[in-house]
Amino acid sequence: MKLVLPRITRLVELTGTPAPNGLEDLWAQIYLLDSGARLGKTLTSFREAFFTQDYSYPGQPYRTYSPQAEADERVKSLIADICVSMKAEDYLTLPEYIEDVVPVQLDAKARKAYDTMVQLCSGAMYDENKNVVPIHDCKIEAFMEVVEQLHGEHALVFYWFQHEQERLLAALQSSGLRVAVYKGDAEAEAWNRGDIDLLLAHPASCGYGLNLQRGGHHMIWFGFPNWALEIYQQANKRLHRQGQKFPVIAHHLVVQGGMDEVVLEALHDKGDAQDAIMQALQAKIEKYRGGKSHAKK
Repeated sequence: MKLVLPRITRLVELTGTPAPNGLEDLWAQIYLLDSGARLGKTLTSFREAFFTQDYSYPGQPYRTYSPQAEADERVKSLIADICVSMKAEDYLTLPEYIEDVVPVQLDAKARKAYDTMVQLCSGAMYDENKNVVPIHDCKIEAFMEVVEQLHGEHALVFYWFQHEQERLLAALQSSGLRVAVYKGDAEAEAWNRGDIDLLLAHPASCGYGLNLQRGGHHMIWFGFPNWALEIYQQANKRLHRQGQKFPVIAHHLVVQGGMDEVVLEALHDKGDAQDAIMQALQAKIEKYRGGKSHAKK
């Protein structure tokens, strides 16, 4: 985009997640709007002005940075004249979004394996030859309990690793439920017709642009998208969007004392930071409207 900026006479940027992984994500977007006038002409200068470099550790693959005190407020103030925030819930009538955290307890054998290997929340891992090595079924069992408690309600199921999809399909094989894996339009249309009870999907492959709100209002997060807030939020919006007639319930299968807790907390923290940015800029809309809200109900 930087290469073609001289040929652009008017540029408007739209994003649903302006800062999915923190304040640093704003620099490139704002640079395209003002060529660096507000936040600096390079990412390096932006970091020097608003961040401090974190202490490195042996083997660290890349540098990390933390915002300076009041960096958020300084950035918001600088970009407020060219940015406005419009949140969907202020302009659309959306159903309630409910987050249901389902605690998953590891048995003694699984806990011992987890404490040794760490990344075993979903119950399996890949060996050096990319073969799947099953470790435990604690999360699979918790998943099946959630499905049973839905009493026939349809659910969109998010997995992260390929082996999670394979193990879920195996566990559901004798359930009598109509199960499908999202691959494209055919599965999306069948889901919206009500022909699929459980639609398994990778959040990175179906998280953008898909309208799946007509097929159900339950989501089950079996695996989490690491630290990617944008993927997580966009996936949730496949059901929680205009046209959904029921409260959307997102069931999160969270291994107690495991990395699931850490990842979910990090995603929530990133969301809180992003909301703060959105709210600060939203005041610009009210100023242009003379302080009156014209949100459509």
